[in-house]
Amino acid sequence: MNIKDLVFCFTIAFAISLAATPFVINLAHKIGAVDVPDNERRIHQKPIPRLGGLAIFYGFLVALLCFAKIDQQLRGILIGSLIIVGVGIIDDVKQLRARVKLGAQLLAAVIAVFHNVRITAISVPAFISETGVLQLGILSIPITIAWIVGVTNAVNLIDGLDGLAVGVSSIASFSLFFIAILGGEQNVAIISAALAGGCLGFFPYNFNPAKIFMGDTGSQFLGFMLSAICIQGLFKGYVIISFIIPLLILGLPLFDTIFAILRRAWNHKPIMEADRGHLHHRLLDSGFSQKQTVAILYIIASILGISAVLVLERGAYVACMLILIAVSIAFGLYKLLRKRFNIKKKQKKEQDI
Repeated sequence: MNIKDLVFCFTIAFAISLAATPFVINLAHKIGAVDVPDNERRIHQKPIPRLGGLAIFYGFLVALLCFAKIDQQLRGILIGSLIIVGVGIIDDVKQLRARVKLGAQLLAAVIAVFHNVRITAISVPAFISETGVLQLGILSIPITIAWIVGVTNAVNLIDGLDGLAVGVSSIASFSLFFIAILGGEQNVAIISAALAGGCLGFFPYNFNPAKIFMGDTGSQFLGFMLSAICIQGLFKGYVIISFIIPLLILGLPLFDTIFAILRRAWNHKPIMEADRGHLHHRLLDSGFSQKQTVAILYIIASILGISAVLVLERGAYVACMLILIAVSIAFGLYKLLRKRFNIKKKQKKEQDI
């Protein structure tokens, strides 16, 4: 494992993303890629440029071309990412229909699959298969496509507050980076380092109050890349944890997406229809500020990421203990903050009287 290349890869992606973001802000204003608040789902009160994902992608791409080994699989991932980013740019300017974006995601996933980016087998309990491995055969194609499209949309759906999606994606990228190092996967570590660097370079401009949003260009690109990195670095392992780890790392956006689908189905609403029922909306409605809400979700994502690394390094028991302790702390913190909010709310009401 060449640590120097990993450090340089991260640094270049970070520096380019950081330097490119102001230029992207100007470009967004020129081409009309601006988010204007027009409904109750919008948290911000003034127009803010979109398209920030272009800076993340640029930093990522340059770093990757400098340090990664471009094999068949990575070539397919890059071609797919170009489609995602291209359609994302158009969407940030003209607001495409959901089915058009879904079509682009499917195309990108199919291209990746036919460049041999596939979930070919998953580990299962012994009562299902004596070898502990279930070969997917032809089912590997639809399962991989569903995974890529699902994660792409999951990250897109949590992009509802300043710094939320880019922060959660950074945490996921670092988790994948450390797991790749532990597994001796140099190329996967380089891809993860480039993605983390691109995210963190953009972060100062996206944290509350945001100067620019990443838009669909960024959120869909990050979701696509995280799904592909998981396939390259995790799903090809033939141990039971190979299936658990990506679900932990991407647990926050996946849970929010699954809950959104169930919620909309229960309320007899179209699954693709946006609403104000996401986890970050519920925390805001509970009285937390944007920064507090984002911090809470960062903590959850970090706990899940650390647990994923510990599952690989120490086993599932240690990770489960960590999750249990962390959940207890998080619940206590939530109750404390909620109590403080209620006290402040009561004091303000008394002053108004």
